[in-house]
Amino acid sequence: MKRSVLDDPRHRRIVVLTGAGVSVASGLRPYRGPGGLWAEAAGAATAATARAVQGDPAAVWRLFGELRRQARAAAPNAAHLALADWQRRCLSGGRELVILTQNIDGLHQRAGSPDVVELHGSAFRTRCTSCKIAPFPDEAPHPGAVPACPACGAPLRPDVVLFDEPLPVEAERRAKNALRSCDLFVAVGTSGTVSPASSFVRAAEYAGAHTVLVNLEPMQPRDPAFLEERIGPAEVLLPQLLREG
Repeated sequence: MKRSVLDDPRHRRIVVLTGAGVSVASGLRPYRGPGGLWAEAAGAATAATARAVQGDPAAVWRLFGELRRQARAAAPNAAHLALADWQRRCLSGGRELVILTQNIDGLHQRAGSPDVVELHGSAFRTRCTSCKIAPFPDEAPHPGAVPACPACGAPLRPDVVLFDEPLPVEAERRAKNALRSCDLFVAVGTSGTVSPASSFVRAAEYAGAHTVLVNLEPMQPRDPAFLEERIGPAEVLLPQLLREG
């Protein structure tokens, strides 16, 4: 069997970007496309906005409280486990592998990945809408009244990035630093349409990295910045592509 480019030990600084397609086999819905949350869940796209935090915080909690419940009930699948194993092997061999994820479900960490940058925050943290209290771990779905901040009494919100909000400063800094020096960039299970993550492949291309898309369907239109496309379910392809040779 021909060794995959993903196995090539010459790649020393690797960046993997993951999207919702990585978690579909764990029973979590994607956001876009057929069966996607934005298309089929009434009001979901409106509730996932910065405006809703101020105007209808209960709707925000109905959406993300349910996503929190579903994510807690899910288990990492073969894609998460393959990436975690690859990352551990790379790090133990003196190579760098950073996982940048758009997902908020925490499944990479539960699979054992030691280094994950959560670009869109975490479903399992909560923060205040007003004061500077640090985001704190929270798994409760809060199905009733909007929870209040224990420090100032203002409404709390999930610590996730909503539409019209910027990425967390530290997550964006780490992503830019990793992309600036990477020699292999792999995007897995992502539509490649959400900014700023949609520009990551071009940043990697500019750095001279080999670029690979692993996705259930080809990009339409195809992004020429990807040198390779591997089409199929992430939970099937990644264990094959990342098999220790």
